[in-house]
Amino acid sequence: MFRSATPKYCHGPIRYGSISDDIEGDEKHPCGCATSLSALPTMHGLFLPTASRSLRQCNRFNGLNRRFIGTRAAIRRSYLYVPSGSERMLQKSLGTGSDVIIYDLEDSVAPSPEDKANARANLKKFLKDADIGPSSPQIAVRVNDISTPFFAEDVKEIVSNIKVNAVVLAKTHSAEDLDVISDAIRQAPLADVRAVPVEIIPSLESAKAMWNLRDIAAWKTKHEPRVGGELGALMFACEDYCADTSIIRTPSRRELLYTRSQLVIAAKAFGLDAIDMVCIQYKDKDYLRDECVDGRQLGFTGKVVPVLANWKASILTPPQQAIHPSQVPIIQSTYGPTPEEILRAAKILKGMREAHASEKGAIGIDVGQATKIIAIAEAAGLTIPTV
Repeated sequence: MFRSATPKYCHGPIRYGSISDDIEGDEKHPCGCATSLSALPTMHGLFLPTASRSLRQCNRFNGLNRRFIGTRAAIRRSYLYVPSGSERMLQKSLGTGSDVIIYDLEDSVAPSPEDKANARANLKKFLKDADIGPSSPQIAVRVNDISTPFFAEDVKEIVSNIKVNAVVLAKTHSAEDLDVISDAIRQAPLADVRAVPVEIIPSLESAKAMWNLRDIAAWKTKHEPRVGGELGALMFACEDYCADTSIIRTPSRRELLYTRSQLVIAAKAFGLDAIDMVCIQYKDKDYLRDECVDGRQLGFTGKVVPVLANWKASILTPPQQAIHPSQVPIIQSTYGPTPEEILRAAKILKGMREAHASEKGAIGIDVGQATKIIAIAEAAGLTIPTV
C-alpha cells in the first residue's frame, strides 16, 4: 500500500537552480539527496512528473544497478574481463558494448614478476592513450590479492589513473582486506583530486568470504565516503568458491542457490550492487539466457562476462584465447526490464499521478517495484511508453 501523504522524514522539496521539462528547478530534500527523476515517489512521498533528467546519488535510493560518475547515471549489467597482458585485446575492449570493462591483472596473467610488470605497463599505457568519454564503458581493474607481492604496485600504478572508476579486489576474505586496499588507494598518486572516490568491488571466492559476508557488506556504512575508496558492489566468483568448498557444479545451479541468495541479501541490505557468477557454458546461449533470468529473479543486478585467457589454459591452447562479447547483448537484455514490465510500470505510475492529482489518500498498487523498473529502463535507454 502506498500513501500519497508526505512521510515524516521528508518535509517536501526545496527548489533551487533551473531545469527544463515538466517542473522548473531541481529538487533538493532535507534528507540530503539531490534528485530529479520520475521514479522517486516512494522515497519522498511525492510524485515528480515523468522526465528524463540527470540523476545524482541519493542515500535513500539504492539497489538499482547503477552507480554515479559525475552527473551521468550509468547502468551496470555486464562486466567484461579483459586480460591486460594482451595488447590486441586491450585495443578491442572499448568496442565490445559492455557496461563495465574489467582489465585483469590477476588470473589472466602468469604469476611471474616479469609477466605481471609487463601486463601492468601495457594497461597503464593503454589507459593513458585511450579516448574514454561519457558514453564509454566504465573502467575497472582487477588487482592481485593483498597477499601477493604484486598488490601494492598494481594499486599504485593503475588506480592513480583517474580514468579508472573501480577496483576489483581478488580473493577478498574479510573486511580487514578492504581496509588494506582502502589504505593503498588513499596513498596512490592523485587519490585526493578525484571528483568521486574509487569504487571497491570485493571478489568473494571462498568459504571464509561467505562466512564474513555480513562484515564485508557492512564495511560500506563504516567507511564511506573516503579518499581510500567506497564499497559499491559484491561479486560472486563461483568457480574459485566451488573449488574452495568442494561443491560439485551442476546445470541446475541448485547447489549454489543458498550462497547466491545470501550474497544478494547482504548486498541489498547495504545498498550495493550484486554481481552474479560467470556462465561457464559460454557457447550455449540458451543456457546463458536461462542463467541470467535466474540471476535477475534472485535479485542480482549484473553478471560477469568470462574471458578465455587464463594463463594456465593459454599454455595448452593458445588459439582459444578470446574475450566473449557475444554474451554481452544477452546479459544486458536479460538484466533490463522487459517491454511488458515497462508497460505495466508506466501504467502504475500513471495511476499514481492520477491518485495524487485527485488527492486520494491511498491506492493499492505496487509503486515501489514500478519506480525501480522505470528508473532502470531509463538508464538503459529503453523506450518508456506513453499511457
